[in-house]
Amino acid sequence: MEAIVPEFSGTGVALITPFRADKSIDYPALGNIIDYVIGGGVDYVVSLGTTGEAITLSTQECREILDFTIRHVDERVPIVAGFFGGNYTEKLAGFIRDYNFDGVAGIMSSSPAYSRPPQEGIYQHYMRVAEVAPRPLIIYNVPGRTSSNVLPETVLRLAEESDRFAAVKEASGILSQATEILRHRPDRFGVLCGDDPLVTATIAVGGHGGISVIANALPGHFSRMVRAARENRVDEARQLNFDMLDVHPLLYCEGNPVGIKAAVSLLGLCGNHLRVPLVPLSEPHREKLRRVLSLVPGLEL
Repeated sequence: MEAIVPEFSGTGVALITPFRADKSIDYPALGNIIDYVIGGGVDYVVSLGTTGEAITLSTQECREILDFTIRHVDERVPIVAGFFGGNYTEKLAGFIRDYNFDGVAGIMSSSPAYSRPPQEGIYQHYMRVAEVAPRPLIIYNVPGRTSSNVLPETVLRLAEESDRFAAVKEASGILSQATEILRHRPDRFGVLCGDDPLVTATIAVGGHGGISVIANALPGHFSRMVRAARENRVDEARQLNFDMLDVHPLLYCEGNPVGIKAAVSLLGLCGNHLRVPLVPLSEPHREKLRRVLSLVPGLEL
């Protein structure tokens, strides 16, 4: 029997939102970045996730960025809308119910932040979202930002209870947690790694790919690594992972998307501008980032 491939597999990229010096949205640069990552072989894009600085954008700006992304992608790859998290469940449900998702293939929703609900509260929150969501849902577990961990039993309970849940973006950094989900998941349910350095390891235990930050700057390298890992070309995947390994820490040493914005600006794709409270990567780290990027095989600065 042919294996069932979950709807979201391979390489997703969490797109940055480029700004001009006056902090307005730089749409020409966004178009260039979209073309760059699609040309690099990514399988789908995530618009307005954490890496896209959605929390510093107005509701209207988010709508305009998503509309631009839909037009510019022009059906070349699927689009996931990544800014549908919240800790006020009914407000989030109303927002999703009333939103226009034409042109969007999936919705990524982070677990409630700050309130730190118990597992039953997380379950009820997501089930309410599933009641109103018109597109498949990707559960986003990112304890480093939400201060609560969506445990494997909760993810599996959601996946079994509703076929609206298509995947989990597992960004706890705990490989055994992803493994537990993979062991018991429904066939249609995907497990996507949200920690770039762990993507090959997650695929090795049965994972389906990752939603990447570094793929904004290195889409070809990352996509080839994921493809090689999924096709069991272990040596190739390992080497590509090694090639990028020194870059990863510098993308997070002063926070995300501070590091990836610096990397993409070094490639000439956009300016190095962020909205306060985020600020550009400090010069010593930026210079170190320039050096390690220059060592990535095949990359030209």
